[in-house]
Order: sequence, then C-alpha cells, then structure tokens
Amino acid sequence: MEAAEYDLMDAVEQRMWWYRALHLRALHALQRRPGAPGALLDAGCGTGGLLRRLGGTLGRALVGLDYNPEAARRAGAKSGALTAGGDANRLPFADASFGALVSLDVLCHRAVEPGLALAEFHRVLKPGGALVLNLPAFAWLHSVHDIRVHNARRFTADQARALLAEAGFTAIEIRYWNALLLPLMILQRKVLKSDGEAKSDVAPFPPWLDAMLYAVTALEGFLGHIGLRYPAGGSVLVVATRP
Repeated sequence: MEAAEYDLMDAVEQRMWWYRALHLRALHALQRRPGAPGALLDAGCGTGGLLRRLGGTLGRALVGLDYNPEAARRAGAKSGALTAGGDANRLPFADASFGALVSLDVLCHRAVEPGLALAEFHRVLKPGGALVLNLPAFAWLHSVHDIRVHNARRFTADQARALLAEAGFTAIEIRYWNALLLPLMILQRKVLKSDGEAKSDVAPFPPWLDAMLYAVTALEGFLGHIGLRYPAGGSVLVVATRP
C-alpha cells in the first residue's frame, strides 16, 4: 500500500470499528481452532494492530511479516512481537515453522499471487496447523477503496474454498461476515462515491457513529454464534487446517 495508507492504519486501527471487529473475529477463530503447538505468524501484519490484540491472549509466540519494512518496524514497536519485512509469495521462514498463521486482506493485493502465497502458507505451517484468512468479498464491490489500497481482486466463498482445497488445506470453514452493513457498504461505495474520489474507507469516525457500526458487527457476531449464516457480506472469513 501507499505510505499514507499505512499512516492511516497506524493511527486508527486500535479504535476504528472495522479493525476492532475484524481482529475480534480472527481471535475467536484462533481460539476455536488453535492449530498445532508453536508460534503464530501474521503474514501481512501491517502496522501491528492484530499482533497487539493477540498479545497475551493465546499463550504463544507471535511473529509478524509485512511487505513494507517500515510497517513491520511499526508493528514490532506497537505489539512487542518479532517482525520483519518480506514477501508473502516467498516467506523467509523454514518449513513447518508455525503452529498457526493468520493473514487478513492480503491475498487480494496486486503484489500477491494467491496460489503462491497459499503454497507458502502451507509450507511454513506444521501438520495440524491452523490457517485464518480474511478476504474482501465480491468483485462487483470493487471501489476507489480497493484502488487506494491496491486490491486487485475480491472473492466469493466458493472461489476461496477452491483456492484453499487446491493448495492442500482441509477442514475448510468459510463464512461471509459484515453482512448486516452490506447495504450501507453498497450505498457508500457504489452510489455516493465517484471514481474521482481516490480515498480509502480507512478513516477516523465520529465516536457515536463508530460505536453504532461496531454494535451492528457485534450483533451480527452474536447471531452467527447461535447458528445464523449469511448468504453474502462485505468479507469472507476462512479457517482451514494444514493436514
């Protein structure tokens, strides 16, 4: 991403509703399916918000990697985790180095080749290791936000499942989320914004609006916990196992 987008991420990811909801879902997925013993890798850690959120909650060593070395440095300073610059297509780690791997909104980036990255995720995970991915959903939702953060692709649940199966992962669990806010997302991205407004959706929100949006994601999470499944959403959450 551009340096300005990393600056925005660094400034808001601890309090912005979107990041808080996303990180909570990743945490819950890892608690349900912790994978194999050993360290956890955040592949595409950005400026470290997830690593900070996970710190002290999982009882395992945390490692972060980001394509931008400065972002990786910020992530380490923010979280206390070991971090490094590197390429998701060619991870600088030995085979079977990690018991779990999380990668949020990374396979969508134009610099990442999903097949290569998933092969690398498979390689560095131990047998029984858990993989948690978040992916932006539906190509028709592509907007100026995607342009700004260099997203080249968005996924359906079926596409994600096929990619994971082809890469050799099993026990694949896929759910759409950010479903209740999807109509608002469509309105904001496809109706109200023009292509000339080259701004991402990452920004500080008024506290009342941020709280309201987060509350909607919390309600959605509760409904999902008691068994409701959504046919569509703004994102796809994937959990799988490296056999």
